[in-house]
Amino acid sequence: MVNRSFTHYRTPSTSRFRIRKSSPFAVALCLIFIFASSVFLFLFCTRNILEDEHNPLFSELEKSQYKSKPASVDRLWDAPSSNGFHPCVRPTSRYEAAQMSNHYITVRSNGGLNQMRAGISDMVAVARIMNGTLVIPQLDKRSFWHDTSTFSDIFDEYHFIKTLQSDVKIVKELPKELESIPHARKHFTSWSGIGYYEEMTRLWKDYQVIHVAKSDSRLANNDLPLDIQRLRCRAMYEALHFAQPIESFGKKLVERLRLRGGGYIALHLRYEKDMLSFTGCTYGLTHNESEELRIMREKTPHWKIKIINSVEQRLAGLCPLTPKEVGIFLQALGYPPSTLIYIAAGEIYGGDTRLSELSFRFPNIITKETLATQEELKPFINHASQTAALDYIISIESDVFIPTYSGNMARAVEGHRRYLRHRKTITPDRKGLVEIFDKLEKGQLREGPSLSDHVQLMHKNRQGGLRKRRGPQPGIKGRARFKTEESFYENPYPECICKSKQ
Repeated sequence: MVNRSFTHYRTPSTSRFRIRKSSPFAVALCLIFIFASSVFLFLFCTRNILEDEHNPLFSELEKSQYKSKPASVDRLWDAPSSNGFHPCVRPTSRYEAAQMSNHYITVRSNGGLNQMRAGISDMVAVARIMNGTLVIPQLDKRSFWHDTSTFSDIFDEYHFIKTLQSDVKIVKELPKELESIPHARKHFTSWSGIGYYEEMTRLWKDYQVIHVAKSDSRLANNDLPLDIQRLRCRAMYEALHFAQPIESFGKKLVERLRLRGGGYIALHLRYEKDMLSFTGCTYGLTHNESEELRIMREKTPHWKIKIINSVEQRLAGLCPLTPKEVGIFLQALGYPPSTLIYIAAGEIYGGDTRLSELSFRFPNIITKETLATQEELKPFINHASQTAALDYIISIESDVFIPTYSGNMARAVEGHRRYLRHRKTITPDRKGLVEIFDKLEKGQLREGPSLSDHVQLMHKNRQGGLRKRRGPQPGIKGRARFKTEESFYENPYPECICKSKQ
């Protein structure tokens, strides 16, 4: 009945076709055609996707044209939110002014600039705990750089003494009458707490002068009284200002960088001869270069002579990133080739040839030598600690700071930038990045959007944002656990950074 009425139904007069019931054969043929078309469309789209995945993000023709997405500009340069947190270093109400003392502590600060700065800040706190008068420290002249600079050549001595006058008594020199009497020479135990130094006051019974042979890592990172931790911050960030010639010239260099492009990255490219030799990292070097570094390590008395497996060092993330690796990393983060990059470091091992592996991707690279004249740099030549101080100032003031190795300067700058309301500091996940670099080299990965997304996700929480200082690594016992703690000067939160009124 239905079928008969349907066959008598006619379409409008504009059509001469009659709708007929489709045969099973026609239906099957139609389904086959639709299936074949779907398969063809799928294969075509898949081919395009695969081609996109295997084409490098930065082809030779596109490198100069690559621009980061407009929406990502703020993300690249904006500092993490400080959420109302601010520096807080004022003493608590229980803190008493420094008392006069006829006991003296002399110090030889060891290491480079930032190792000495941290050590001096520690010794200010130690002098407070032991109620001793601190003599202006002697600086290391026997390190790799053989810098003859004195304390007043690098730091504002008057400002240092005056800023800390309520905390500890500081004098420029040991009184003449005490120079010839017996001194207690002491190597204080590393990462010691307040109880240890209170016990050390027994030395005052027999000696009027204690000489401390090494200043680095003399205090524990954690579990010290709040007032002692804040004193360390006052010494590091408020008292240890650089000498006026360094401070003025450093600020002038910052102004010149600003005039060149506004925002800039301070890149602590620790691809220097001493660091590669010390760490035993030889990836990408020639046989002769590797041998040169090995001999240097063996001839340096204060470095431990040991056999180092360069491959294992690198896979563990214990090597500085190479200039080429830094270039890949910065592009993956989204920074365009026009980005202004200041190299906060000494001479790069391999010179311009190796640095070209970075400048190929980021040609807008600046060094001290291109930012200042030879005449301006002349007073700082052969004074590594003073040139390091210039790099420190430029790094502190940068829009973004990126260290390629977690050394003393990297930790000091990161901590200072945290103290200054968490300025942006990107700390590369070297261990994770090495896996990516190796896959790129083997052809198992290619640069592109998916790689960039992965690298950016890896570093989402490595931007210098607010977080509590890390404690020791799990599973490590005894005093060795203190060495695995995050340095107090790398992250002075929560003692020296707070939200409420002090």
